[in-house]
This record gives sequence, C-alpha cells and structure tokens, in this order.
Amino acid sequence: MPVASSAVDLVDGEVRELIRRRGLDPFTDPAPVRVLVRDVVADYSERSLSSALPPIADADGVVRDVLDRVAGYGPLQRWLDDPEVEEIWVNEPGRVFIARRGRSELTTTILGAGQLADLVERMLRTSGRRIDMSTPFVDAMLPDGSRLHVVIPDVTRRHMAVNIRKFVLSAHSLDELVALGTLTPQVARFLESSVAAGLNILVSGGTQAGKTTLLNCLCAAIPARERVVTCEEVFELRVPLPDVVAMQTRQPNLEGAGEIPLRRLVKEALRMRPSRLVVGEVRQEECLDLLIALNSGLPGMCTLHANSAREAVVKMCTLPLLAGENIGHAFVVPTVASSVDLVVHVGTDPNGQRRLREVVALPGRTEGSVVETADVFTTREGRLVRADGYPPHADRYAAHGFDLAALLGDRS
Repeated sequence: MPVASSAVDLVDGEVRELIRRRGLDPFTDPAPVRVLVRDVVADYSERSLSSALPPIADADGVVRDVLDRVAGYGPLQRWLDDPEVEEIWVNEPGRVFIARRGRSELTTTILGAGQLADLVERMLRTSGRRIDMSTPFVDAMLPDGSRLHVVIPDVTRRHMAVNIRKFVLSAHSLDELVALGTLTPQVARFLESSVAAGLNILVSGGTQAGKTTLLNCLCAAIPARERVVTCEEVFELRVPLPDVVAMQTRQPNLEGAGEIPLRRLVKEALRMRPSRLVVGEVRQEECLDLLIALNSGLPGMCTLHANSAREAVVKMCTLPLLAGENIGHAFVVPTVASSVDLVVHVGTDPNGQRRLREVVALPGRTEGSVVETADVFTTREGRLVRADGYPPHADRYAAHGFDLAALLGDRS
C-alpha cells in the first residue's frame, strides 16, 4: 500500500544514515543493526502521532521489510528465509521463480530497475568473487551456505540470470533419509557398511535429485578416526567428523592470475595425509586425478550428473579423456573398473519426492571397452528391492565385522 510503502522508505533512509554514521556493517555484524531498526521504527511511530509523517500500521512488518533491505537481499529475502523453498532463480526483474518440494512456481515478487544488479553486488561482497564483462559467469557461496550462480548480458539476452540454490540439508544421516522415504532400511545398512568398509562410492543423479544430501549422509558413516579432505567448487558439504579439511576452488583475479581449479585441489589433497577423499562433483578433467587417487588405495566418494548408474559409469570413462590427448580408453576403462566399487543413483518422482533408484556394483572386470556392472538393488514397480548382484571386496566387509550376506538379505 502506498502509505505503508512511504513509511518504510522513510524509516529505511533514517536507518541507512545511522548505519553510515556509526560505521556498522549489516552483513558481518547484523545484531546491532536489528536493534537499531527496532529503535528507529519505535521512534518514528511516536513522531508520526504528532506530525504529518505517514503512520505505521504494522511495526513488525516495517522492521522486517527494512531489515530485508539493509541487512538482507531485499524482496528475495523472504524466499531465502522460507525453509520450504529449495531454490530461487531470476530470469528478469519481473520473473522470479522458486522451487518448493521439487516443483517450480512463478512468484509475485517484482524487482525494481537496477535492483537486481545491486542485490547481486551485495551477494558477492562477502564471497571475494566478482562478475564483469571479462568474467560473465560467477559461482559463489552466500554467508548462509546457499550457492549463487550469475550470468550477465551479453551472454544472456537482456537481463542477468541469477540462481540461488539454498543449502537445505533435509537429512544428516542415512537413517534420516529412511525416515524421509528416500531409501529402505536395508539399503541404508548396506551403504553404511560399505562406507565403513572403505569402498569407493559414486553418487549419480540429475539436478536437484539430492546428490549432495546423500553424499553428506554417506560421509556421516565414515569412521570418526579417519581424516577426511573434501574438494568442491563451492563449499556445500558438511562432514560431521572431528578431522576434516574442506577446500574450494578460486577464480582468477583481475590480472587473470591466481585461479585454483578443482583438479589442483584433488592433487593437493593427496599431500594432506587423507584417510578419505571426497569430491563434491566431478565435471571435467579432475575425474582423472580422482581415479588415480582411488586406484592408489585411497578410499573416496564423489557425485556426478547422470541419468542412470550405468550412464554414470560411461561418463566416468569419458571425462578423464578431457585431461589430454595422451589419455585414452585403454587406460581409463580398466582404471574405472578397478577404482569405482559402487554407483548409487538418486532421482526425483513427478511429485517432487527424492528416491534412491538403484545401487550398482562394479566387479572390476571389463569386456572390450565396456565396464561390467551388476545390480545390487534396483527399483521394480516403484519399490527399491534386492537384485542379484554382489558388491566387490567381500573381504573388506568381513574385515570390518560385517556379514555381507545378512546385509543383502541373502541370509536372515
């Protein structure tokens, strides 16, 4: 409403002036700013009773709106605060979309002229990353852990394209995924034992299928005595263990120097005495370095975009070829067969429910240029059931005290 909007604008102006005078930073130290906003709103309400100032009908609403403006991300803040919203994207200032429970919807939020660019600049302020004509793409992390991706014109047609993927960790353990209906208790026990036994696990799936959440839950099954090193483009993993080192990539500076790609992180991780290596997602030639690490006896896990477990295996055989002409299928295919033990594929139902679709084992054999696979668990008639395949390294399960036949349900 115009009156309330005018009151918000006046309070907003007073708050910004006081923030400037007192040298406050709303992003690094928001608590004093919250107190300041409440004080200004209370003072304004008193003054409006005996002056021509537009009155405030909802003081709490004004406090919230002003805080969103000065200490948040304006009209987008309400969606960032909504625990049910998983992702926010802006195609143009008048078209703001959100994803809720796996389904997208167009919101009524409309950003003003220049407001989107101001919000992006504010979002990047704490990340140390930049966006300009020389680097029209940026991947960054917001202070709350949300992942920001921005593309600017003229790569896009007219407006900035902004994606904010909130870090909504719906589960912290495999048991919690069971409670959410993502997988069955039997599969949870099998995966938990496989992680503890040191098998190399690849998590595959489409966008927003829950790969990172599942990887986090698998990491929770790593024995507490192990030292874990994680490598990611942007920090997303939350490994609940005492000995963890997390690393993320870095963009080049204004002179084009200082870039640290994911491949470099994987190489450096091997010098840090890891007991377990976890890569957030492999997309390019870093897949080669990960395979070499896994093939050297270092247990590890990672995620990969793919439509099925078998397609993920094919992709693992293809990505290392990007590392150079001297890398060929003759080396990559047997290395994948001997380095990857399990592929766990997750997907999203039409209603937005995330489910584990299949668990595929790699026995370590190849036939020509094809890696042999065996279904351990598969989906039949909408249910995740035991198939007839077996995971490799039965001796590792036994060495860690696990009865593999009982885990697979082959013996009660």
